[in-house]
Amino acid sequence: MRIMLDTNILISMFLFPSKTMNKLKFCLCMHHEILLCSYVVEEMKDVISRKFKSYENKSEEFFQTFPFDLVYTPESFNKDDYPEVRDIFDLPILVSAILENADILISGDKDLTTIEIERPEILTPTEFLDRYDNNSN
Repeated sequence: MRIMLDTNILISMFLFPSKTMNKLKFCLCMHHEILLCSYVVEEMKDVISRKFKSYENKSEEFFQTFPFDLVYTPESFNKDDYPEVRDIFDLPILVSAILENADILISGDKDLTTIEIERPEILTPTEFLDRYDNNSN
């Protein structure tokens, strides 16, 4: 499946690797095509440079070793063509997932996980692992 990740998931994988995040990363890397949109990559770099400056060099290593396809986030789009999102800053991520035909968007952000949309399916990490990780126990 084609899986797009939200910024909060990437940051959790990189800075706060829990059992769930490690399991998610392993499952994604072994069995799925990971998509990161340019908006998420830039947002992660910005958050790290503002809040976790000592990790800036390590973030480059993370991106170099994490297998993903980088997809373009359009700079402009008609927001009326897409589902309503409470936080307008989440809309570029959703638009990217829709345009790139992602099967699933994984996020921990309630502004995204509460959206009713057929595709992509929007799941939290735990929901994704419960539904799609064959090694889940």
